[in-house]
Amino acid sequence: MKARSRKHTKDDALLISMGESIGSTLGAIAGRAHAVQKALSGSRVSRTVKRDGRKLVKTSNSSRRKTGRRNSRRAASSAKPSAGRARSKE
Repeated sequence: MKARSRKHTKDDALLISMGESIGSTLGAIAGRAHAVQKALSGSRVSRTVKRDGRKLVKTSNSSRRKTGRRNSRRAASSAKPSAGRARSKE
């Protein structure tokens, strides 16, 4: 089989130029998309601050519930003896 040999035409140069242009454009679009994704996802520091804030809210809410229970128990237990003392004094 005989190897083909032909000259490059102007069309070949045009196709190569278009291919380079398309590749460059796609690279620019990919770079911008990466920058947008990085901006939307936030930095590592902001994620850490958000996570620590949520932890603080959870711990404060649970401690608030626990102290609320403890104070209501004290109030209930302290009300009983005082009522008993009031009766005995009369």
